[in-house]
Amino acid sequence: MGFLELVKRRQSVREYLDSPVEREKIEHCLEAARLAPSACNSQPWKFIVVDEPELREAIARQTFGKVLSFNHFSMHAPVLVLVIRERMKAIAQFGAAVKNRPFSLIDVGIAAEHFCLQAAEEGLGTCMLGWFESKPVGKIIGIPKKKRVELIITVGYPKSAKIRDKKRKSIDEMRNYNRYS
Repeated sequence: MGFLELVKRRQSVREYLDSPVEREKIEHCLEAARLAPSACNSQPWKFIVVDEPELREAIARQTFGKVLSFNHFSMHAPVLVLVIRERMKAIAQFGAAVKNRPFSLIDVGIAAEHFCLQAAEEGLGTCMLGWFESKPVGKIIGIPKKKRVELIITVGYPKSAKIRDKKRKSIDEMRNYNRYS
């Protein structure tokens, strides 16, 4: 499959089959994330794969509340992958401070999308969650207080094979050459 086909196939999946995900497929996704580029090759990420049912449920419960329950589907994802931001190399930290750019967050996003694109290639569905209680999740998995879970990726086999039409801005709305206008 060509790259643009893969990009069209990758979508946020919120309904999963009740089927386990083979660790071999997760390992392929992790390898894709591992190979992602990063500022000064810092690779400021760690991926924690949660597939143990009780632990997975405890973490999923931190992605929604009584008032805002839009991530409730995470309870049905067979796998949750937590992406933790790690320290960058000193030169990347210096550059981020001088340029006032969150290089480590950019890098985490690139690695997470590499993971999700490989998951689509493997026939898996994913959804990246940014709305969750980071401190309780960190406590559940035992990460040090100075580190932070930046994303949770739900992973599983999609209930539907249908690829939704992507509602995006037109190319003319999102692109200019040589000038902002």
